[in-house]
Amino acid sequence: MVVIVDTISNPLRPRHPEKVNRPDSASPPKPDWIRVRAPNTRGYADTRNIVRANGLHTVCEEAGCPNIGECWDKKHATFMIMGDTCTRACAFCNVKTGLPNALDAAEPQNVAEAVAKLGLAHVVITSVDRDDLADGGAEHFAQTIGAIRAACPSTTIEILTPDFLRKEGALEVVVAAKPDVFNHNLETVPSRYLTVRPGARYFHSIRLLQRVKELDPTIFTKSGIMVGLGEERHEVQQVMDDLRSADVDFLTIGQYLQPTRKHHAVMRYVPPDEFASYEKVAYTKGFLMVSASPLTRSSHHAGEDFAKLKAARAASAR
Repeated sequence: MVVIVDTISNPLRPRHPEKVNRPDSASPPKPDWIRVRAPNTRGYADTRNIVRANGLHTVCEEAGCPNIGECWDKKHATFMIMGDTCTRACAFCNVKTGLPNALDAAEPQNVAEAVAKLGLAHVVITSVDRDDLADGGAEHFAQTIGAIRAACPSTTIEILTPDFLRKEGALEVVVAAKPDVFNHNLETVPSRYLTVRPGARYFHSIRLLQRVKELDPTIFTKSGIMVGLGEERHEVQQVMDDLRSADVDFLTIGQYLQPTRKHHAVMRYVPPDEFASYEKVAYTKGFLMVSASPLTRSSHHAGEDFAKLKAARAASAR
């Protein structure tokens, strides 16, 4: 693996300039259970063409998601708004880092048009971190939700947001737009934050999720972590408890995969039976929905999982 160079917008600019001088970190060979087929279907090509035609970015591509072939074949794409450049430099993430461009005022409508063309019953919208903006991009999220509601009234909307750290009032703007699911990922256990997610604060993220439910109890909340970064089992269980204390409904747990040798190494490939064990424990702690497997990602099977989430809430209310 090598550092990917952006040969389109700036021919000599590394995708991750802050990581160029870091020593390589080698991960162990991938086990059989983590391998996926290369995307080459007609559905994949159709989805890619719609994304390109609307000038949009997807986290599927930017983060190197292993499920892109499966999801795009079904015309399920997770749109990444506010550009393709993140103001943070997390050790695990493959999204390009640097100083972003100004927001595209047409993007909310372009996303809505793409959702309509793809015929999505459920859409996931995420973004880069925009610490350069006064509201962290909260109003842009709200505008995108509004544009989708206007163009596709029956489409349910799931958002995966940054933490809006030190952005007073930003969360309230997003919640007021009434997404169906509010997702914010913790990414890892507290002890790994300084090396894995140094720009974030664990308890701020917990409080963010808790605050969503305080503002609007009808919104489903969701969070996820990666494993294989050096965490201990008891730390993962503590994260479950912290999320339940914030009344989070849905937990995802997936295997961390190293994007390049300059990123954080995979410390261990967690076998499928351990994921099954985590899922069982999480359900005993009261989550309405849990997805835990090596290839689990935040937006993987999001539409099907949303239907199950609604059914679980209805059953618990009876």
